[in-house]
Amino acid sequence: MPAPRPPSPSGPYAGLCTDGRLTNVELAKRVGLTPPPCLRRVKRLEEAGVIAGYRAVLDPHALGRGLEVLVDVEIYAQDRKSFQEFEDTVASFEEVVEFRRMYGRPDYFIRVTVADHAAYEAFITEKLSGLPAVLRLESHLTMKEIKTNR
Repeated sequence: MPAPRPPSPSGPYAGLCTDGRLTNVELAKRVGLTPPPCLRRVKRLEEAGVIAGYRAVLDPHALGRGLEVLVDVEIYAQDRKSFQEFEDTVASFEEVVEFRRMYGRPDYFIRVTVADHAAYEAFITEKLSGLPAVLRLESHLTMKEIKTNR
């Protein structure tokens, strides 16, 4: 089966990226189609895995998590078991909203959201820095969000 064609930047995909709650009729109007072919295109995108799901975008400030910190982590571990234990533990922390293993340095990138600086200090001192695999942490505070996919 051939790979799906990339979605048109002006088709249903684009409309759903900006507002995933659009009805099929509203989406069809926005992209200049009648509802039946618009729905077929959306279904094809879902079946091909291009549209992987729909979600709500939550405001961290409204949730009491207005401070976002990006953390670079380097670890001592060289064996798979230690990597896995570190990843499982960090992924379980409620403050962690994004967690990636990187090529090169740092070993990991973590996006953390907390209420304030005191909550971040508690997260670092009571949870993250105490993990046996951690070699080095470097925190980065956001000055201004320019573009986000949330």
